[in-house]
Amino acid sequence: MFKVNEDYLKLPGSYLFSTVGKKFRAYQADHPEKKVISLGIGDVTQPLTPSTISALHSAVDEMGKAETFHGYAPDLGYDFLRNAMAEEYKGRGCDIAADEIFISDGAKSDSGNIQEIFGRDNVIAVCDPVYPVYVDSNVMAGRTGTYDETTGTWSDVIYMPCTEENGFVPQLPERVPDIIYLCSPNNPTGAALKKADLARWVDYANENHAVIIFDAAYEAYITEEDVPHSIFEIPGARTCAIELRSFSKNAGYTGLRLGATVIPKDLASADGHSLHPLWARRHGTKYNGAPYIVQRAGASVYTPQGQQEIRDLVGIYQKNAAYILNGLKEGGYTVYGGINAPYIWMKTTNGMTSWEFFDYLLENAQVVGTPGSGFGPSGEHYFRLTAFGTYENTVEAVERIRRLG
Repeated sequence: MFKVNEDYLKLPGSYLFSTVGKKFRAYQADHPEKKVISLGIGDVTQPLTPSTISALHSAVDEMGKAETFHGYAPDLGYDFLRNAMAEEYKGRGCDIAADEIFISDGAKSDSGNIQEIFGRDNVIAVCDPVYPVYVDSNVMAGRTGTYDETTGTWSDVIYMPCTEENGFVPQLPERVPDIIYLCSPNNPTGAALKKADLARWVDYANENHAVIIFDAAYEAYITEEDVPHSIFEIPGARTCAIELRSFSKNAGYTGLRLGATVIPKDLASADGHSLHPLWARRHGTKYNGAPYIVQRAGASVYTPQGQQEIRDLVGIYQKNAAYILNGLKEGGYTVYGGINAPYIWMKTTNGMTSWEFFDYLLENAQVVGTPGSGFGPSGEHYFRLTAFGTYENTVEAVERIRRLG
C-alpha cells in the first residue's frame, strides 16, 4: 500500500501566485464587462529582443539539418553559454570559471531544487517577507518543523524580519543558521543590499561555516553604484556562496525558461564535502539540459547588441516602476522599492490586511497585486505591485488606485 510524502501535507493552502491567479480569473469571469489590470504576478509583457529572435531562428534552422542537428544538451550546459556568462563575471571582477556555471530552465527551479544537496537537519534562515519557494521547498523536504497558523511561521525556520525600521535590510540572526537565503534586489520589497551589507553576510557565513544561497534574479535592475550585481564581487564569497541567475526578468525569457546556478569549487561543507560535484551529480541525474535553441538565444544576450537590447528592455520596466513609485507617493500612499528592482512595496490603507486590500483594489479599482502576507508574516499590511505591465496599463492602474484616495 503506497503512502504520500507527509511533508507535502504540511503546506498551508495553495501556492501564493496560484491563489492570486484563481481570484483574478474568478472576478473576471463574473465581471466580463470590466477591464482588470494585473500588476500582481511578475510576468513580463514586452516581446523578445531582436537578438534573441534572430538566435532562435538560426538555431531552429540548424535543428532542421542532419549535419547541425542537436539532441540531448550537455546536462550542465553548452560551453558557448557557460563561457559567455563566465566572461560577464570576469567583467565584474568575479573569479568564476565556466565549469562552475550550471545551466538550467530557470531560477525558480534551481531555488527549489538546490536544497536537495543539503542534509535534512540543516537549519535555514530566510528574509521575512520572502519569495515563497525558498520556504515551501524546504517544507517539502521536511526541514521546517511545524506550522503555526496564528503567526504564519514554521518552528524550525529562522526568520529575519525586513521592516520599515531596518530599511527592509535583513539583520544577522542571533541563532546561527546552516543555510541562508538572500535575494538582492529583493522580491518582494525591492530593497537591495549595499556592498558593505553583503560583505557583512559573507564574513558571517565564513565565520560560522554557513552557506548563502544568493538569488540575483533582478540584478539587471540595479541603478545604484554601491549595490553589487553578484555576491562574487565580495571577497570571500567563493567559500560560502551559491548564486542563482535568471534570464526571465532581464531578457524576458519567462516563456522560454533559462537560468543558471553558480557553485564555486572552493565551496565545501564543514566535513570537507565539495558542493560542486554534488550539484553536478544531481543535475545530471534529474535533468536533461535546457534546449539547444534556448541556450543559443541566451548566448545572444551577451553580445554587444544583445546587451544594449537588454538595457533598453529593462529600461521600459524601470520607467513603469518609477511611475508607480512616484505616482502613488503623490497620491498619499506609503511606498518603497522601485529603484533597484521592478517591484513596489506599498502599505495597505485603513489598517486593512493584505488580502482585504487585495479584494478592495480588485472590487473598487479592478487592479490586481500580490498580498504581502503571502511572502511571510512581516509582509502583513503590505502589498506588492510589479512594473511588468505595459506602460499604458501601468499609468491607468496608478490613476485608478489614486482615485480611491
